[in-house]
Amino acid sequence: MDNALVKRLLVQTFIWLVFQGALLFVAAGTLAWGAAWLWLLEWGVLGSWIGLWLARTDPGLLAERLAPLTQREQAVWDRIFMMAVSVGWCAWLCLIGIDAMRFHWSHVPFWLGMCGAAGIFVSLYAMRAVFTANRYAAPVVKIQRDRGHTVTDSGPYAYVRHPMYAFAIPLLAGTPLMLGSWWGFACVPLMVAGIGWRAVREERVLAAELTGYREYLERVKYRFVPGVW
Repeated sequence: MDNALVKRLLVQTFIWLVFQGALLFVAAGTLAWGAAWLWLLEWGVLGSWIGLWLARTDPGLLAERLAPLTQREQAVWDRIFMMAVSVGWCAWLCLIGIDAMRFHWSHVPFWLGMCGAAGIFVSLYAMRAVFTANRYAAPVVKIQRDRGHTVTDSGPYAYVRHPMYAFAIPLLAGTPLMLGSWWGFACVPLMVAGIGWRAVREERVLAAELTGYREYLERVKYRFVPGVW
């Protein structure tokens, strides 16, 4: 195991958790928010677990996952998209904190909050199947020629073209439910539409530049949910 890569993983995870926590608690106006602490704990434990597993089994993919969200090889439209996603995610967490704790506009039943926590767990746990099948699952849209990029059609990719995006949906829905914000939950359809738009643009890049991807599009008909879309 690459100790330098593991150190980088743990440092970036810690910084990310501190930053997310700052957004939530500053927006909420209090540290007395048990659901937010549990949300951070769930992210921290599962994210570190997946990261350490990747450090042992596929350090090349982990290095890609830890790379910046904007890169030279990346399409311009995807750079803009990722910057917009970063700003939007931060604004979303602030909205959730303002709604759930500062002004208490929403009241989400405890059982729904637990369902949200379960959705996050399922989403993050399922990412392991994605990474097992696809060692090129970078966070940016690009062809990884230096790593011998090839088409992935095994595991969940045998059923849908973008299982990572599909598995992200319960995480997006689960976060505002766990944190207790209906206003945050109301943003989820727009976020899902955003990743759907990116999936379509990503397919155009892969079909144009990755050998065998056009044939894969013909074999696997659905993007997120079999029989739906």
